[in-house]
Amino acid sequence: MENPHAERQAVLLERIVKNASVCTEMMMEMNSCVEEILRANASVKIAAELSTKYRKNVQYNLEATKQSGARG
Repeated sequence: MENPHAERQAVLLERIVKNASVCTEMMMEMNSCVEEILRANASVKIAAELSTKYRKNVQYNLEATKQSGARG
């Protein structure tokens, strides 16, 4: 006579393996979607960095102009 516990454990283990496989597939799909989003946002990132650098340069020049104006 077969062990009913062993049968049940085998069925549960099979379900776990199947669910883990499905989970892995979904994670791979999600990673692919995230990579696609990152590629799509690359130009936005560059524009944001340029804007930040421009703002810092403007701020620097405004402060430099104030200081030279105060001297003269």
